[in-house]
Amino acid sequence: MPEGIGDRYHKETKYYPEKMSGRGLDWSSKPSPYKEYPRSRRIELPQLEPSSAMSLDEALRKRTSVRDYSDEPLSLRDLSYLLWASTGIQRVEQGYEFRTAPSAGALYPIDTYVVANRVEGIAAGLYHYAIRAHALEELRLGDLRLESARAALGQSICYDAAAVFVWTAIFYRSKWKYEQRGYRYIYMDAGHIGENLYLSATGLGLGACAVGALFDDELNRLLGVDGEEESAIYMAAVGHPL
Repeated sequence: MPEGIGDRYHKETKYYPEKMSGRGLDWSSKPSPYKEYPRSRRIELPQLEPSSAMSLDEALRKRTSVRDYSDEPLSLRDLSYLLWASTGIQRVEQGYEFRTAPSAGALYPIDTYVVANRVEGIAAGLYHYAIRAHALEELRLGDLRLESARAALGQSICYDAAAVFVWTAIFYRSKWKYEQRGYRYIYMDAGHIGENLYLSATGLGLGACAVGALFDDELNRLLGVDGEEESAIYMAAVGHPL
């Protein structure tokens, strides 16, 4: 198979012992790990109490990709827990806010958006997860099922799900420290978050299915992001299994 851009990227972002002399970081330009929409209506999320309990061992044994969903809506309490469990603030140490999923350098380049199709207590539409406030920021109201499904290469699970999680990367957050190798860490970070969602959804008796096949430009337009400084990289459908 001919060498492609992915092969070249992998080669050109390798670390070598003889080339690991440290470079100085410009701490004044370190990006914030939080994105906010200050002009958007903010919806406070319920306290972090899951509606059911399951051991980690049981969740690991039961975890599977669920693609068929009932019409039952997702409770706002369960959505709140899923958001926190996948990428919320877990603890504060020495002034640093650490999250439930690990991130290279604790730079947290991933942001979370939710396409709410059937969620109790909020209107159908697009929301951004304001992590520090543990709240939703209302970006766009309306039935977005068809748009999200089309952006996911026509996969009907995004139309049928109660909610669709969309994760974007704000690339400079990671590139500030790791330069081009930062892209490797960004996708690792997204994978950690996706697994947290799978396990927390399983623990709540819900079903989830991650989606990596997506039309980048279409999904970015749905979110209202530029696709360059910030771009959608990963999705997941969530709902009550049939």
